[in-house]
Amino acid sequence: MRAFEGIRVLDLTHVFAGPFCTFQLAVMGADVIKIESPDFPDMMRDEGNSESLNELGLSNFFVCQNSEKKSLLLNLKSDDDREFFLKLVRSADVLVQNYAGKVMERLGFSYEKLKKLNPKLIYCSMTGFGGTGPKAEHPAYDSVIQAYSGLMELNGLKSTGPLRVGPAIVDYGTGIHAAFAISSALFRREITGEGLEIDLSMLDAAFMLMTSTVSDSLASGISKPSYGNNHPDYAGYGAYNTSDRMIVIGAFTKKQLKNLFLALELKEQAERVSSMSKTEIKDNNARFRALIEKVVETNTADYWETKLNSFHVPAAKVRTLVEALASDQVKSRQVLQNSLLEEDPDQPAVLPTAAFSYSKGSPRITSSAPQMGRDSTRTRE
Repeated sequence: MRAFEGIRVLDLTHVFAGPFCTFQLAVMGADVIKIESPDFPDMMRDEGNSESLNELGLSNFFVCQNSEKKSLLLNLKSDDDREFFLKLVRSADVLVQNYAGKVMERLGFSYEKLKKLNPKLIYCSMTGFGGTGPKAEHPAYDSVIQAYSGLMELNGLKSTGPLRVGPAIVDYGTGIHAAFAISSALFRREITGEGLEIDLSMLDAAFMLMTSTVSDSLASGISKPSYGNNHPDYAGYGAYNTSDRMIVIGAFTKKQLKNLFLALELKEQAERVSSMSKTEIKDNNARFRALIEKVVETNTADYWETKLNSFHVPAAKVRTLVEALASDQVKSRQVLQNSLLEEDPDQPAVLPTAAFSYSKGSPRITSSAPQMGRDSTRTRE
């Protein structure tokens, strides 16, 4: 048994953050019903690189966070569909929506109204800026929140200016926060018997994803631009060119730095580091980096990753995503699971599912991402 079996979730979300939240609930066993407008379905359905999959509404940008769900088409401006939707609300445990601003309120489906039908309903609103403040009505995407939150400025260098983090990190981080908030609310309901409303903001989630950096800025009043691949004070914590490609080394502590020098057969430096203070280590940053560079460039990244790890020094060669996904380490885990999609050369055979597993009842995909309206007739019955 998975943790959320028997929990019904009404999923009125689109793009990445909301669908990923409900996907995480679904792989834990929740009965997730994805509700889309016949005229304006989830825009990610046809945003992939394969025209044939786009026509099916099953692009690779859609299937990755919509497996394990039912699909129901409803026009929430139609009287018949509104009535059926309210019928679903009465039997639901959770409703998740990520329309901008007060769209749900204007449709007549605010939490205040729906809780009268179902006092145990957990109602989660995911918006760009949250339900309060001067930007409560403003729409947003991942890139917009990266810009507003300071993440782009922190990720950039003086030479480049602000840089957006490539993958939709804020979207997926928001989805995880929402899934946690809903899980906590379900646990609370077991104790109190009460539903509640959740107000979740992508901007707030972005700050949580930068917690230590935010903390430092709150204390200093300074926004520190990124230092790029290399730490400004610690030579052992940075990126180095080997004979074939780049490797990232994470020798941050004094012990790790000593072990790094031992692995590089710089025994004299290893002995000196043992008696150095943190300030002295920082003062020798440039000299240490030159020593490390000279040795590391003599062999391959694979060689150094293996050797440094054997000395218990954190290190990894810079891999492509394809290389990382094909690695033995990833194959040993359960993060990638059978997508159950029909065989198609343009669709993935496996999909990222969850970052954890249990001794019993682990997250899993048991049904493929649905074509639009696949379960409309069955759900109505």
